[in-house]
Amino acid sequence: MLTQKYTVQQQSIDTVLAWIRAGEIAIPEIQRPFVWTPTKVRNFLDSLWNGFPVGYLITWRNPDVRLKDGTVSLGKRLLIDGQQRVTALMAALLGQEVITKDYRRSRIKISFHPLEERFGVYNSAIAKDATWISDVSILFDPNTSMWDLINDYCQRTPSVTPQQLSRILERLRSITSHQIGIIELASDLDIETVTEIFIRVNSEGVPLSQADFAMSKIAVNEEYGGPNLRKAIDYFCHLIAMPEFLHTIEQDAEFVNTPYYRAMTWAGKMSNALYEPSYIDLLRVAFVSGFRRSRLEDLVALLSGRNFETRQYEQDVIRNCMERLQKAVLRFMNESNFKRFVMIIQSAGFVHPSLITSQNALNFSYILFLILKELGVKENEIERYVRRWFVLSMLTGRYSGSSETNIEYDVRQVVTQGIHVYADAIIRGELSDAFWEVALPEEMETSVVSSPYFRVFLAAQVKMRDKGFLSRDITVQDLVQYRGDVHHVFPKDYLQRQGMSRNQYNQIANFVLAQSEINIAIGNKAPKVYFGELREQCNGGIKRYGNIDNWDELLENLRLHCIPEEIFNMTIDDYPEFLKMRRKLMAQKVRRFFEML
Repeated sequence: MLTQKYTVQQQSIDTVLAWIRAGEIAIPEIQRPFVWTPTKVRNFLDSLWNGFPVGYLITWRNPDVRLKDGTVSLGKRLLIDGQQRVTALMAALLGQEVITKDYRRSRIKISFHPLEERFGVYNSAIAKDATWISDVSILFDPNTSMWDLINDYCQRTPSVTPQQLSRILERLRSITSHQIGIIELASDLDIETVTEIFIRVNSEGVPLSQADFAMSKIAVNEEYGGPNLRKAIDYFCHLIAMPEFLHTIEQDAEFVNTPYYRAMTWAGKMSNALYEPSYIDLLRVAFVSGFRRSRLEDLVALLSGRNFETRQYEQDVIRNCMERLQKAVLRFMNESNFKRFVMIIQSAGFVHPSLITSQNALNFSYILFLILKELGVKENEIERYVRRWFVLSMLTGRYSGSSETNIEYDVRQVVTQGIHVYADAIIRGELSDAFWEVALPEEMETSVVSSPYFRVFLAAQVKMRDKGFLSRDITVQDLVQYRGDVHHVFPKDYLQRQGMSRNQYNQIANFVLAQSEINIAIGNKAPKVYFGELREQCNGGIKRYGNIDNWDELLENLRLHCIPEEIFNMTIDDYPEFLKMRRKLMAQKVRRFFEML
C-alpha cells in the first residue's frame, strides 16, 4: 500500500498570515516578483467577500536536520504555490509593499464602497469621492479606532447610519476568518515529484524549476545569510541587463552593506553586455564551477542538509553548502572574471548576442573559464581552450536539450585528465576531417536563419575582419553590430517568381550580410544580371552596388563570402549546384577559423 505523501487541512486566512509573520511559513522576499495586477488583487478580495473558494496553498516542509549536539531542528514550510494570493492579502489587507516585475517596491491600495458593497483599485476619482474608503488596510490596522472611522464616514455620508456601516465593515473585517485549504507535502519528496504535483494541481501557474526550489531554499536560510545571497543572484542578473537598475539596488540599505553589492557595482556602468545570464544561468554556473556537480536537485538536497554518504540531514552540510555557494556566486560576478570571459568570447568573433544561439554553450564556457582559473592553468591557454570549446559546442550542439549529464561528465574529465588531454581528444573526435568535409556541409543544408552554423560562419568573418558583401570599407562586424541586411545571393523575390518555396530560397548557403543600400539596389534581379553589372562596374562602368571598382578586389570579396566565381554565369537551373558549392566553401572557412582560435 502506497503511503500518502501529503496532508490536507483547512486554516483561516488570519492564521496563515500569523504563521507568515512568525516565520513558520517561509515566503522568500523576492522568490518571485509580484505579477498580479491591482485589478486581480481587487477581484481576489471580492471573491473572499462573496465567500467564493480561492484555491489551495501548497507547502513543502524542509527536512528536519540534525545539529551538532544531537538535537533536531524542525524544518520550515516553503510556500510552493499560492505566493501571489498570500502576497495579495499582505499587500491589500496589511498595507505592505510588493516587489514588481521590474524589481521596484510598490504599494497596492484597494478601496471599498460600503454603500454599494464593492471593491475598487484606488485612483484619483476614488480619492475625491467621500463615499469610498480609500484604503481597506486601515480596517485591519490594530491601531485604527473603528469608532472614529465610522463617525468620520457617517459625517461625510449622511445616507448611512453608524449601525449599518458597522455591520458592513465587520463583515469585511471577517474575511480573514474565512478558511483556505493547505496541502502540505512530505519532506522526503524529491523535486521531480513536487514539481509534478504543482503542475497537476495548478496547471495554469507559472511552472516551477529546480532553480526555483534552490532559490527558495537559499532565501529562507536566514542563519547563513540566505536572503542577501538570493537578492545578489537576482539583482546581478537584472543589473547586467539594465545598468540603471543600480539606483534601485542602492535603495536597499541592508544589501548595500554586503560584499555582493561591492562585487556587482561595476555592472551599473556596463552597457550592451554580450552575456546576460538569468538567475537560472547564474545559479547553474556557480553550482557547477563551485561543486563539480550539475544537477540542481543536488543543490536543493545540499541546501536541505542532505549528507549523500550517510543519507542523513545535517546542519553542517547546510553551512558548508551555503559558504561554498556564496564564494561561487562572488566568483561569477567578479568584474575581472566576467569581463575577461566576455572578451574571450568576443575575441572568437562573437561580438553580438545575435550570433550566440546556445545559452548553455555560453554557460559551460564560463564554467570552464572559472574552473581552469581555479586549477591554475596559464592565461593564454585558458583563452585558447575556452574559445575552442565554445565554438565546438555551438557547432555540435553539445549542450542542447537535457545538458546536465554532458556538463557534469565534461567537468569531471577536465578536472581529472586536464584540459589539454581531454579537450584535444574531444576536438579530434568531434571535429574530424569527416565532420568538416561531409557532416558540416550537410548540416548547412537548412533554411533556419538562426542556425548555429550560419552564426558561426558570421563569427568567422568577424574574426577574419572580412568586408561586407560588395563593401569596400564596411566590415561584417559593423553589419552584425549595427544590423545590416541578410541578402539573398539569388534574390528571394527572383526565386519566388521561379516557383521556389520558402525552404528553398531561404537556404543559409544563399545568405550574405550586406549594407541595406546594396541589398535594396540589387532588388529582385537575377544573379547573372547584377553580377554582369558588377563586371561592368569594375571596367569603368556606373557604380551601382557599393564602391568596389577593381576586378581583383571584387573576386577577393566573393572569396571572403565563399561565393564561387561561377556565379557570374549561373542561372536558375544552377541554383542547387550553387548551394552545394557554397556550403563546402563555408565549411572550409569555418574550419580555418576554428584552427586559428
